Amino acid sequence: MNYIKTGLLLIALTMLLVWIGGYFGGNIGAIYAFIFAFIMNVGAFWFSDKIVLAMYKAKEINESESPELYNMARELTQSAKLPMPRLYIVPQNSPNAFATGRSPSHAAVCVTQGILNILNREELKGVIAHELSHIKNRDTLIMTVTATIAGAITMLAYWARWAAMFGGFGGRGGRSRNGNVIGYIFMLIVAPIAAMLIQLAISRTREYSADKRGAYMAGTPSGLAQALLKLEKGARAYPMQANHSTAHLFIVNPLRGQGLAALFSTHPPVQERVKRLQNINL
Repeated sequence: MNYIKTGLLLIALTMLLVWIGGYFGGNIGAIYAFIFAFIMNVGAFWFSDKIVLAMYKAKEINESESPELYNMARELTQSAKLPMPRLYIVPQNSPNAFATGRSPSHAAVCVTQGILNILNREELKGVIAHELSHIKNRDTLIMTVTATIAGAITMLAYWARWAAMFGGFGGRGGRSRNGNVIGYIFMLIVAPIAAMLIQLAISRTREYSADKRGAYMAGTPSGLAQALLKLEKGARAYPMQANHSTAHLFIVNPLRGQGLAALFSTHPPVQERVKRLQNINL
């Protein structure tokens, strides 16, 4: 059911992008928008992992440098019949983790130094299992595509704003002035919000799915549940220097969001995630 929901949301996001292109350029504009999204997705497919790892100054580690973490990941990947991913550590005190890569055979799991400082073995195992679940579910690719399309829609809205400032409201192709005004308002406000809400829905769906699979992979939901509570508290105490465009990658939201901002978080509430984990019977 989660895969069906994710697929429908991705289709809706793509259709929104094509519709925006069609509004500005008719059928040709719709085709250009689709080609533009395709090119961006190809670039993200091949280079997104390298970009995000470089962005956070992640350092690749080997077995001799962190034997416990390496052995834990190897044990879980063998159990899940996954290739061994590359392992990285981010030199930040904010406790968090993420997975990236275009496929299970080209994947990386990254943890911060902070997460290694506060979690015990069972909790860390739950976190690594969660990230490996993202890899097995191919969420790393799904969320890259989602973020790319949502970014393209936001970019088109930005262009629409400049078009409006320099006479874009003039009649064109038989459209009335009022029709253009309404259309541009939609491009400037509604379309980016709609894209963001679809992206959030996909991200939250994939987090719940990874929590469940991760609990089964680790052999117990309690480790991940306790880890999530610690990570939420730690992320608030030590906010991460994270980019908004990559916040969806992390196991808990690395950005400090309270009140209204929490409604637009890329992650479901930790308390709800813990509640679902506690209801799992292995």
